[in-house]
Amino acid sequence: MSFREDLSHVSDWAVSYLERVPQLPVAADVQPGQVRKALPDAPPESPEAVADILRDLDEIVVPGLTHWNHPRFFAWFANTGSEPGILGELLIATLNVNVMTWLSSPAGTEIETAVMDWLAQLLGLPRSWHGHIEDTASTATVAALAAARHVRPGGAVYASNQANFSVEKAARLVGLEFRAVDTDDEFRMRADFPLDGATAVVATVGTTGSTAVDPVPELARRCADAGVWLHVDAAYAGAAAICPELRWCFDGVDQADSVVVNPHKWLFTPMDCSTLWTRRPEALHGAFAIERDYLAGTTDAIDLKDYGPALGRRFRALKLWLVLRMYGAEGLRALIREHVRLAQLFASLVEDDPDWEVSSPHPFSTVCFRHNHADNDEIARRATATGEIFVATAKLGDETVIRLAIGNAKTSEDDIRRAWEVLRACVPAQ
Repeated sequence: MSFREDLSHVSDWAVSYLERVPQLPVAADVQPGQVRKALPDAPPESPEAVADILRDLDEIVVPGLTHWNHPRFFAWFANTGSEPGILGELLIATLNVNVMTWLSSPAGTEIETAVMDWLAQLLGLPRSWHGHIEDTASTATVAALAAARHVRPGGAVYASNQANFSVEKAARLVGLEFRAVDTDDEFRMRADFPLDGATAVVATVGTTGSTAVDPVPELARRCADAGVWLHVDAAYAGAAAICPELRWCFDGVDQADSVVVNPHKWLFTPMDCSTLWTRRPEALHGAFAIERDYLAGTTDAIDLKDYGPALGRRFRALKLWLVLRMYGAEGLRALIREHVRLAQLFASLVEDDPDWEVSSPHPFSTVCFRHNHADNDEIARRATATGEIFVATAKLGDETVIRLAIGNAKTSEDDIRRAWEVLRACVPAQ
């Protein structure tokens, strides 16, 4: 068959999958090694037809997947591989460019700088800041901490005990000590800790456990006075700042040294796409720029390889470009507002049942809640085992809570009400 025919088959499969994914079990019901045993032991000697590969995709791969694109995937931070983003991924693979230097991809470089400027405007960030795209917030945090170390070698990285574990991992990778800071009764980082030997502080806007927002303005003042780098991890909740009524979550961020937001979490862009801005690009450049004659720079142009760990860089900006253009700011705001509304609806259902309670503030699209008497880990396991929803648990203080995180563009009020029915039905008999 021709590439055009194969592409038609694959595109038909993609459309069919997106149509039927709401009817599939959200979580895979397989055992470790089960998928591998269903695959041949050796690679094929002869070419295989796309039709045969799609058959195996349906029969072997899809049943072994946790479907992140399912409207009732509520674990961790839910996301969407939206139709505009999927089209973007196809175009990225088709063009197959490496956006490492301006010369290697002039349009790729300038699309990325333009998209970062557009998104900065939507989020209310300073347009003068340098912005580029990394694969994930984990890598973006490594870049930020490497820049902090370049400015102030040695020392420690401070973050709250609710910060994502990727912060501690990043500190290890750049050779800095990690120190956890206590939180207040709303799980926000305390701002009165001693800054002894600090190289950097990482504040979180939307912590992984409860989506708490750390006191960025106060931390920014303290870090500025002490000459300490402030990085803001807004990987999840930063997207909310495109809505004016939610922009409070970015208070003080314009005084930070760097900030990361993941469009692949709550801006409907397929994995992976993590946007990093800094007001101190010279520090990132000092940490990462190395010149070689075979990669000579171009006068008056930016080489994005010089601002992060990777040399080879996918054209990730293209899928974000399509998402921003095909949804528009209005469409993105409407989806985020709807997710916030659905989260408030779910919280009200929990609050109306005396056997359950909401465990923390819920200003965004994630609700932490718990049953007052039953084993919440067991409830989450049972609910996920039904195949109808996927939820995960977290620890807030000494309590185990269930998290319901909304992030899929197709999630509806019916999905929220069904999730509540499933959770209530999965409470073990007392």
